[in-house]
This record gives sequence, structure tokens and C-alpha cells, in this order.
Amino acid sequence: MSTSIGFPMPDTQRIWIMGASTGIGAALATEYARRGARLVISARSEDQLRALASDIEAAGGSAEVVMADVSDEASLAAAADTIRAGGPLDKAITLAALYDPGKVMEIDAEKAAKLVTVNLTGTFLFARAAAPLLRDGGDLVLTGSVAGYVGLPKGQMYSASKAGVINLVESLRVELAPRVVVKMISPGFVDTRLTEKNDFQMPGLLQPEDAATRIADGLDGKRFEVHFPRRLTWPLKLLRALPYGIAFRLTKRLNQ
Repeated sequence: MSTSIGFPMPDTQRIWIMGASTGIGAALATEYARRGARLVISARSEDQLRALASDIEAAGGSAEVVMADVSDEASLAAAADTIRAGGPLDKAITLAALYDPGKVMEIDAEKAAKLVTVNLTGTFLFARAAAPLLRDGGDLVLTGSVAGYVGLPKGQMYSASKAGVINLVESLRVELAPRVVVKMISPGFVDTRLTEKNDFQMPGLLQPEDAATRIADGLDGKRFEVHFPRRLTWPLKLLRALPYGIAFRLTKRLNQ
């Protein structure tokens, strides 16, 4: 087998999706099943995973349920052992996350710690467990967020944790090359149980199915980052690139 990043994909990809029980993860599993992939789906919610696997298989797809907690190293190691027995993966993707909007000084400290554990430490643990399972030239796909581009009011520890994820993914992109291709998903607002907590208008709000199609299409290419919708992501990328003096004047308007 070639060790080149450009090694052609097999006709049927084997893909592990962490955080597949609901939201974007479930929609992405359904989308990849529609495209003919053999799926391994993981999360902590067994009933929801079983129901998703049943729906996928009823539609003629393939989905193996492997329970795992992204924030538990032992749980991920056990899942990795199970997955390894089925052969190498073409893609390993994590979308597992916690979200709790609010101001930094008002968030409960215990909730903040748990959020960082799932979003940042969980991404780190998933990367370590999943990378050895990938075929040469396979994709390790980790999920940041447009919220991690720049510190915004009411972003609290979610934004901070996703900024950490972005930094981590950038490091892994270099460290794991060329055997593993590291990519990042940076979604904007998607209509899920997490964004239901928001009490503000969400520009460019997408349905999970639309987000899943954009992710699957984007990961077929060679780009490091799949980000969407562009009308939200590009202005935030520009804001990130501005000098602090200008950026703070702009973000201050949002702190009402």
C-alpha cells in the first residue's frame, strides 16, 4: 500500500464517526451511508445509536455501533481495539461537543470544566486513539467552530475550547503528515439541540442535513479546513486578522 497522501480511495470507505447519536453527527452518518460507506458510529447514547444504525441498515447501508465516551481515554482505547479488528479506517471524524452559551464571568465553573474536557481534551484523546487506526493517507477529521476564530461576547468557554481545538488541529496537521491527513471542520450555526439554547438571531442557520452534505463534499477535496456558511465564516476570518484595536471596537457592539 502506498504511503502517499494522494493514494486513491477504495471504492467503499470505512469511516468512524464519533458523536453520531444526534445533530450533525447523525446527519453525516446518514449522508455517508447514502454514499456507500461502511460506518462505525460512536457516542454515549446507545439507544440513539442503535436507532440510527437500524435506519441506515433498513435503507441498505452498513453501520456498526461501538459505544465510546470521547472524554474517557479508557473508553476510547476499548473502542479502538474493537474497530481495529475490522480493518483500517479511511476516515475518523469527531463531532462530539458540549455547548452552553453565556458570559465568561457568569458560567458555572463545573460546567465550564466539563465543556473543556469534552471539547478540547476529548478532541486530543480522539486524535490519539483514531490516528493509528487509519490507513496510510487516511483522514483524521476534527471539529473546531467559527466560534473559535475570535473571542466574542457570550461565547464563554465554548469559544475558548474551540480556539484550543483549532490550535491543536494545526499542530497535528504537521506532526502526523504524511501518513495521516489531518483536516478540520468549522461549522457555523446549525439547527441542533445545542443551538436551541441560543437566545439571539443566528445568521446563516443551516439544517443538519445541509451541513452534512457540505462536510462530506468538502472532505472529498484536499483543503485543510471545511468551513460554512461562507457569508458568516469569511467576515469572522477577517475579524480575526484585524489588529486588536479595530477588532475590539467591532466586537464591543455585540456586548449589549
